[in-house]
Amino acid sequence: MQKYCSEECAEQAKETKKKRQRDFLRAVEPVSELQQQEYLTFSKAAILLGCTRQYVYKLVEHGKLPASRLSSRMALVRKSDIEKMFAANPYNRVLPCIKPKKSASKKLKSPAKEERATDEVLEYYSGEEVKQIYKVKQSWLYASAKRHQIPMCRIAGRNYYSKKHIDAIFSTTIDIDAIVDWLSPQEVADRYGINLTAVRSYAHRHKIPTKREYGCTYYSQSHFDELRRTDLLSNENYYTVEQVQQLYGLTKANICHIVKVKHIEKIKVGRLNLLLRSDVERVMEERKMCGMMALGF
Repeated sequence: MQKYCSEECAEQAKETKKKRQRDFLRAVEPVSELQQQEYLTFSKAAILLGCTRQYVYKLVEHGKLPASRLSSRMALVRKSDIEKMFAANPYNRVLPCIKPKKSASKKLKSPAKEERATDEVLEYYSGEEVKQIYKVKQSWLYASAKRHQIPMCRIAGRNYYSKKHIDAIFSTTIDIDAIVDWLSPQEVADRYGINLTAVRSYAHRHKIPTKREYGCTYYSQSHFDELRRTDLLSNENYYTVEQVQQLYGLTKANICHIVKVKHIEKIKVGRLNLLLRSDVERVMEERKMCGMMALGF
């Protein structure tokens, strides 16, 4: 008895088996190499964990996975910290909540019980109250309640959300009412020269106060002005790199080297680097004197 009907079928099955083995080794080889490494990048940690790189960033942001930032573009995760994270978070089975069945006894309530029920409802916000107080859309409220597992109840066809949890999630420690000037993302991009897609990440990284009104996000203008320092662009005490190029005929590479070696004070405003005028003139005068001495004057 033969397993295959012909030699062609046998060869085809053999090639299929070899291909399956090659695919398996190709998938296992990166993981086996990572087992020997102690320090992993976020991409390699994602391969080792079997998740996406964005989820590794989320674990680090929430403090569940320690990471070390070596530079602005390099951050590493220790493999032992990944093992500690798993050891500290054992699996616990979560049972779904079971709603109690309605019984006929609920219709016969005492006045005391009715008062307690009324008092409990007063600790909740209705959906309309949340939208009016915090200026959010219904879809945003529903998504936030589901993401943060806010306790809620439904009475007479309306949703009521826990007041304590809503205040903790939507409110902020900064007095929003004290901020007068607000900017939309497009206004921030036009005013400070930031890419429109990077406005949200920049505000989150520097903890700039934001508010959300009817689906639109607004950012505090005063905090952006304090960070970006746009007033220095018109300050006569600073030179831009382009101005130094025009005045002294240097390239950007030469200016960068001089700033680093001579320790010239540098301030970054948006995408521009501002150099202290007194330091630049002092260094250029020293270069001029050195050049004259070299020529024998």
